[in-house]
Amino acid sequence: MSAPSRQYRPLRRLSLLSIAAAGALWGLPCAHALAAEAYPSKPVKLIVPFAAGGSTDIVARVIAEGMRSTLGQPVIVDNKGGAGGLIGSEAIAQAAPDGYTIGMATVSTATINPSLYARAAKIEGKLVPVANLVTMPSVYMTHPKMGVKDFPGFLAKIKAQPGAYSAGVPGLGTLGHLMLASFNETMKTEIQIVPYRGNGPALNDALAGMVQVMADQLPSAMPQIKGGKLIPVVLAGQSRSPDLPNVPTFKELGYPELNELGISWFGLVVPAGTPAPIVKQLQEAAVKAAHQPEVQKHLKALGAAATDMDQTKFPAQIAAEIKRNKALLDKAGVKPE
Repeated sequence: MSAPSRQYRPLRRLSLLSIAAAGALWGLPCAHALAAEAYPSKPVKLIVPFAAGGSTDIVARVIAEGMRSTLGQPVIVDNKGGAGGLIGSEAIAQAAPDGYTIGMATVSTATINPSLYARAAKIEGKLVPVANLVTMPSVYMTHPKMGVKDFPGFLAKIKAQPGAYSAGVPGLGTLGHLMLASFNETMKTEIQIVPYRGNGPALNDALAGMVQVMADQLPSAMPQIKGGKLIPVVLAGQSRSPDLPNVPTFKELGYPELNELGISWFGLVVPAGTPAPIVKQLQEAAVKAAHQPEVQKHLKALGAAATDMDQTKFPAQIAAEIKRNKALLDKAGVKPE
């Protein structure tokens, strides 16, 4: 009996190995399920395609702090500014699609840049919209020396003197540029549009009276308004601002297109190829974070608000705004770089 026992021993070993291998294969779906359920198992990086301190960065940090609890892991902000948000957007698109690199998207990066930069057109389709989280109003302001106190007075003055007044914008093809160009077209006015290298220089010249008109996001505009350095005349927003109760919105005045164009939004995107369950988990965590009382409090202090839109419509919103903004850029004579 000893000889047959030695003969069958290798086969017995082989059988055990086969069973173990089969068991491992049978266990693969369970392992994948456990891995998916474990997401996120480490901190998530949130790329902001602008420098620290701006509106996008501030909103991103508020949302990131809220997602710490709703996602269960720290969300670490990584600023990658430059080229009008293009460098950061490229970094998001090129990241591993595993849910551990997500990014902020704005009206500019998602709906203007694809028609403004050839490089941006190349990453279109490589970013998946996750959620539109926050909206922020813009306010049109005048220098005190212009001598107007409200929108009717402002409109009457610029119509009475075509081409006599100028507006500073952060650059050609920026949202501020499109807003002023659309204002001129809608109101049949001739405000001279002066492009600057960024919002800061434009604001400095507006404060000095070098340009008499400026449209800016409410958070950065409020200190100048409160200090009496600039006079608010009309708002592009969902409703009147509690801080500016006497300033009407374009929507109230009968100009819904100007109102919609002037409302900035801030959303979340991920690299294409990110698994759908992870995208869904990120969407739910981000939306829940944006509606937390503490986050709402911070957003209100910025003059911003969490959106209540059906998030399944976010991709369609981006597509519609790309089409609209391309038409506006074409009208303004801005060519892709």
